[in-house]
Amino acid sequence: MSYLGENIKKLGFGLMRLPQRDGEIDVEQTKRMVDMFLEAGFTYFDTAWAYPGSEDAVRKALVERHPRESFQLATKNAAWRSESKEQALAQFETSLRQTGAGYFDFYLLHNLGESRTRVFDSYGLWDFVQEKKAEGLIRHVGFSFHSTPEELDELLTAHPEMEFVQLQINYADWDYPAIQSRRCYEVARKHGKPVVIMEPVKGGMLANPPASVQKILKDAEPGRSVASWALRFAADLEGVLTVLSGMSNEEQMRDNLASMKAFSGLTPEERQTIKAAREELARIPLIPCTSCNYCARVCPNNVGISGLFTAMNYLTLYGDKNAALHQERWLVGGHGKNKADACVKCGKCEQVCPQHIAIREELGRVAEALA
Repeated sequence: MSYLGENIKKLGFGLMRLPQRDGEIDVEQTKRMVDMFLEAGFTYFDTAWAYPGSEDAVRKALVERHPRESFQLATKNAAWRSESKEQALAQFETSLRQTGAGYFDFYLLHNLGESRTRVFDSYGLWDFVQEKKAEGLIRHVGFSFHSTPEELDELLTAHPEMEFVQLQINYADWDYPAIQSRRCYEVARKHGKPVVIMEPVKGGMLANPPASVQKILKDAEPGRSVASWALRFAADLEGVLTVLSGMSNEEQMRDNLASMKAFSGLTPEERQTIKAAREELARIPLIPCTSCNYCARVCPNNVGISGLFTAMNYLTLYGDKNAALHQERWLVGGHGKNKADACVKCGKCEQVCPQHIAIREELGRVAEALA
């Protein structure tokens, strides 16, 4: 992996959740965080065309204040957010202008999976990024991915020229059927691709997991933050280029730097602690949906059953209704599906469910909880 990541440490600064002030990115605080990050010896910054204000903040806080060779910058192309090929290709020049970076060390096709992948195919983005690489405007090309391990395998087989892949990996999603972190990671390793890890703390939820999980982690190491366990789990995996943390304030930055500055791998005892935490999470009663979507094929009202169950499981696990509603918007509304209150109780879904879930009853619970 040295050809790609020999100068990159295991913590990356994810710039999607930058500090806010009066509804805008707090650039002054971001500058302080950037300086802390670089002073600690870390160098990888991750932004995206689709993150509002982020690329401009990167220019002001990082690019205009530090030598270009002192950091690596990654950004992304969300072609599925464009209405034409011309708009999709123009994202690259927009990103160059907004960041002022001159070139990108890492450039990603953003959020591949499901119907989004076809947009990159039809707009010719695979060839486009290789052309930009040949021009010296991109050093390394890869993609971020949110879908099944089977689709990831197909993509990496079809596009061996991709140098790395960015995956959602954390100990909570390691074997979670809706995410399948472990299997996606194993596919990337099979293809010999270095992995950039996103969502290691699951959008902050593993900084505040259920009390029974917190107790396991705090009993093991009272002086460490609960979030540090999530970061170290991700960084301990083989073939990981860096672990992105979307830090939103200086306190989070200090904690992450303390966790990762001298990190050299988990001990066997620490791995056992994380295994115990994961097993405790698994004991919390969830809707046992595996997202096979057999139900979706027979539902007469196009209810987004598996997405609704994922959202409900978020609420059960983390007690975070906003996070659950975000999942509902993305997995249900974002995929053109209807909410739980559209269920007409016909029962066709229950006849085909391999997990024998009482779907009608559970959808009633979801409709009430997420109202």
